[in-house]
Amino acid sequence: MQKQASQSPNSASIADTAPDQTSTGGSIRFPARGQPIITGINRVGLLALYMKEVRRFLKVQTQTIWAPAVTTLLFLVIFTVALGREGREVLGVPFASFVAPGLIVMGMMQNAFANSSFSLLSGKIQGTIIDLLMPPLSPGELMAGIVGAAVTRAIAVGCTVGLAMSLWPGVSLGLAHAWAVVWFGLMGSIMLALLGLATSIWAEKFDHNAAITNFVIAPLSLLSGTFYVIDNLAPAFQAVSRANPFFYVISGFRYGFLGESDIGAEDAVMTAAVGIGAFNLAIAIAVYFVLRSGWKLKS
Repeated sequence: MQKQASQSPNSASIADTAPDQTSTGGSIRFPARGQPIITGINRVGLLALYMKEVRRFLKVQTQTIWAPAVTTLLFLVIFTVALGREGREVLGVPFASFVAPGLIVMGMMQNAFANSSFSLLSGKIQGTIIDLLMPPLSPGELMAGIVGAAVTRAIAVGCTVGLAMSLWPGVSLGLAHAWAVVWFGLMGSIMLALLGLATSIWAEKFDHNAAITNFVIAPLSLLSGTFYVIDNLAPAFQAVSRANPFFYVISGFRYGFLGESDIGAEDAVMTAAVGIGAFNLAIAIAVYFVLRSGWKLKS
């Protein structure tokens, strides 16, 4: 017994130094040290991160879904009363029907940004960022989980706002081009989710996040043709509006409902759809490399 006990440490050390040995049955083989066990996409980890982020905003859904829906509906009420009197029409439809699609996608984009911009920032401030960096998730999987949850919140807000607006008198939300609604809605949500993730990486306190929200996101959203057609602007301001990617998202989304937009004809809308997709791809690549570098996350 003593001899066997004295040999057990040696046996353990041999097992530690030779992890590649096959068991006697030949069915178990330990990987070499430093060799990754998970290959390809970590689907379990990605799903866990996605569900964590979704449950985070669902726990406070009054604040994250219903409150934005009420706020957006108030925009519709105020601008309809102020500008939609006497049967005013824009792009051949009543003003309420014109402004409703823009408000829906604006709410989707703003909430996608709010969700993803909080993910990493809250971890840095609360000291729980290690819970996101330690699991076996690649930078791409981490980005996909956070962006996917933000897009989920955006879709939830968009459906809630759309349902409320469809019940509002004078608003017609018939689909003219379903593909444009789906494409521009998703592209706008993904764009703001990526920008929110970039903000979450850069920001060191909630004031930084609020500054981007108030001085960048809100002006770009409100000054992108949500409440007007850019043909009413001076040429210089029209050029500024056409340089704003939010304009193409909002106008393209509106085209899906009305069949008309101030982007131009159908060919111009298709070009805008391809352009916004390429723009999102460029942002995704940039955010991926920043996230992989660990800038302001691992230092």
